[in-house]
Amino acid sequence: MNIEQLIADVEQQVLQWRRHLHANPELSFQEAQTADYIAAQLAHLGPLKISRPTPNSVVAELQGAAPGPCYALRADIDALPIQEESDEPFCSTRPGVMHACGHDAHSAMLLGAASVLCQLQAQLQGSVRFIFQHAEEVPPGGAQQLVDLGVLDGVKMIFGLHVMPNFPTGEVGMKQGVFSGSSDNFDIVLQGKGGHGSMPHLCIDPVPIGAEIVSALQQIVARKLDPLNAPVLTVATFQAGDSYNVIPDSARLAGTLRTHNQEVRERVPLLVEQTVAGISQAHGASYKVDWTRGYTIGNNHPDACAIAREVVAEAVGPQALRELTSAMFGSEDFSSYQEKVPGCFLFIGSGNEAIGATYGVHNPRFKLDEAAMQIGVKLHVGFIRHLLMR
Repeated sequence: MNIEQLIADVEQQVLQWRRHLHANPELSFQEAQTADYIAAQLAHLGPLKISRPTPNSVVAELQGAAPGPCYALRADIDALPIQEESDEPFCSTRPGVMHACGHDAHSAMLLGAASVLCQLQAQLQGSVRFIFQHAEEVPPGGAQQLVDLGVLDGVKMIFGLHVMPNFPTGEVGMKQGVFSGSSDNFDIVLQGKGGHGSMPHLCIDPVPIGAEIVSALQQIVARKLDPLNAPVLTVATFQAGDSYNVIPDSARLAGTLRTHNQEVRERVPLLVEQTVAGISQAHGASYKVDWTRGYTIGNNHPDACAIAREVVAEAVGPQALRELTSAMFGSEDFSSYQEKVPGCFLFIGSGNEAIGATYGVHNPRFKLDEAAMQIGVKLHVGFIRHLLMR
C-alpha cells in the first residue's frame, strides 16, 4: 500500500474529528463523553482491541501480522476552564470550557494514525498501543493513573506530540534530555492576631509578615542555589483581610515551584520551610506550609530522540527539525510515562500569522493551523513504520 496516499486519504476525517472534539470540550477527569466518542471512532477503524482503563480514557491496541515488540503513541484529550474567544465556526459549545491547548488536535492526529496503521496491519512486526489519556492539565494527572493501571506493561518505547503555535507550521521542535520542568504547588498560611488598624502594636499583623516572606523566598533562587540549576519559584496568590481598618488574623500565600533538576526539586521545599519558619517566629506568628506534588521532570531519551530525528527527516523533511537548546519550565505529564519506559515528546509547529494562529496555548483566542495535523499523522505513522515495518 502507498502509505503517503493513505495519510492523504485520512486528512478530511482528521479535520472532522478535531472540529467535533473542539466544539464539545470536557474538563480534566470529566472526559467520559469525549472518551466515548473516541472509542466509537476507533471501533470503525479496523482490528483494534479497545479498552477503557478509566471511564474517561481509551486504549486501543493493534497487533501486527507478525510477533514483535510493542510501541506506544499517546494523545491527551482534556480541555481547559477557559471561555473561548476565537472566531472559529466550530468553537466550543460549552460555556467556560475550551480546547485551548490543542488536545483536540492531538486526539484527531492519533485517530488518523490509527486509521492508517490499521490498514498496514499485515506489514507490522509487533504491536502498537494507542493511548488517549485524560487529565493532562490537572495533577496528579491522567498519565500517572494510567501507568499505575498498567497501560505501559510490555511497551518498549513511547512517543508523544504537542502542537505549538510558537513555531510555524512545517517545523518540528525537539529537546534531547530534560525538556520540561517539574511542577509542585505550595500553600502557606500565616496565623497572627487581628485587631483595629489604629492599634497595630496590639496585633500580630500577617500582612507585612507575608510581604517579608515573599521577598525572602526570592533569595532562595538568587542566593542559595547554583544559578546553573536555578528553578522558578513564584508566589501567585496573597490573600489577607477585606476591610480598610481591620488587621486580619491570617494571610494565605500560594504559588508554584518549577525545576529542571531533581535535587533542587527536593531541596527547595526545605528552604521554603526554613524561611517561613524563621520570619514567622521572629514576629510571633505561627505558620503552616503544605506542598502538592505535581508532574515530574520530562526527559527525552537519547535512543528515542535518534529515532525521532530520522522520522522527522523522512516524513517532513531534513530541514524541518528544530533542535531546541533549552528546556521549558512548563510541565507535561508525559513525564510519567518516561519514568517507566524510554520516550520522546516533540512539538509540532502550528503557527500561521495569515490565519491568526499566533496566540499561545491556554489563551482564549488560541487557534491552530490545521495543516499541522497532517504532519502529526505523518510522524505517528512514521515512528511505527520505522520501528515495526521491514
